[in-house]
Amino acid sequence: MKAGHLSEYFTGVAAKNLSAVEADVFRSHQHEFNGVDALKKVFGNEPGKQTFKARFIYLNDHDDEPVADDGFLTWYDARKKHAKRSEHRLYFPTTSVSQCAAEGDVLVLGRRPDGSVLVVIAEAFSTIANQVQWLFGLNDLKHPGFSVREELESEQDRVEFAARFILENIGVVVETHEESFLDAMLAKFGGAFPATTDFSEYSRSTLKDINASDDPDAAVIAWMEREEILFRTLERHLIAERLTKGFNEAVEDFMGFSLSVQNRRKRRVGLALENHLEVVFSQCGIKYARAAVTEIKSKPDFLFPGDAEYRNLNFDPLRLTMLGVKSTCKDRWRQVLTEADRIPRKHLLTLETAISANQTAEMESRGLNLVVPSSLQKSYTDTQRQWLMSVADFSRLVKTRQEA
Repeated sequence: MKAGHLSEYFTGVAAKNLSAVEADVFRSHQHEFNGVDALKKVFGNEPGKQTFKARFIYLNDHDDEPVADDGFLTWYDARKKHAKRSEHRLYFPTTSVSQCAAEGDVLVLGRRPDGSVLVVIAEAFSTIANQVQWLFGLNDLKHPGFSVREELESEQDRVEFAARFILENIGVVVETHEESFLDAMLAKFGGAFPATTDFSEYSRSTLKDINASDDPDAAVIAWMEREEILFRTLERHLIAERLTKGFNEAVEDFMGFSLSVQNRRKRRVGLALENHLEVVFSQCGIKYARAAVTEIKSKPDFLFPGDAEYRNLNFDPLRLTMLGVKSTCKDRWRQVLTEADRIPRKHLLTLETAISANQTAEMESRGLNLVVPSSLQKSYTDTQRQWLMSVADFSRLVKTRQEA
């Protein structure tokens, strides 16, 4: 196990695209995969029957919450009486997850360090399926058998910002913290969560050598990475303090507290990204307005060069630019299309990896340009990358229009 890599969370991973027959097997009462010798690398070759606790998850791009269930997997040799021949099979029970399986879906079996197994089924051709394959470096699943990875400690397997997000989507808790900053944060913020703007500013202050004008893409990722680690460090401490105090109305209080933790995490990421982008544009000498009001009270996240120019009908609309900012897209990217009517071609910046080709094709057809930090673009196909813009590309475009 190597710290900061996928090997902290998985000892081996196997994946495949489900055939029509295999999808039927999942939904029927014949709950076995036959002839799965490749899985010996994940489950071993021990004689006798082995049963593993399993967590089953079904994911698609449309539902906010995954379908999840607990169960077990059984790994056994169906020909254990034949000394010269073995035939291992993998048995699984009927679950709410197995009932969702369909032809083409991505199946991932991940053996955890505690001996349990995470079983993920991701909808075919979806963004989340692409992300799961990219996470584990299993991008070629066209052949009929399982693709297996045992060693998860290469440079590609480092768990950084984008990988943490995907891991948490598939139910793997990733706790990152940097205790050396905790005392300073507690003193600065009075033992409480500060406003997101203040926390973003503090996070950037711990990385003094970064200037966005040198490399806007690297700056955004470094600042987001640092803020995420520092926030989780402070959050971990404050949650531990709250838990030691207990809850008056045990169930109601605890559920309310848990919900507040989840909501704070979701709100903070998007706002933090906007905060750091604001500094990127300032350091690059770009004029902008944040959350300026346009038609029907819509508020584009960023308007260039500003709201005064946008309201001036004599100002050339070809010199106007708008940017929506969403840490993750899903179907919410369409909201950007209704903002800033004077600007026909929209731009959207996201940290989402491996968005499906179908979705990016629709974005392009609807007049939307996707902006993705350059280090995350490797998760997209070659064809998609020809169309994507980096933060530096977008900054140059806006700067050129500003100086026209």
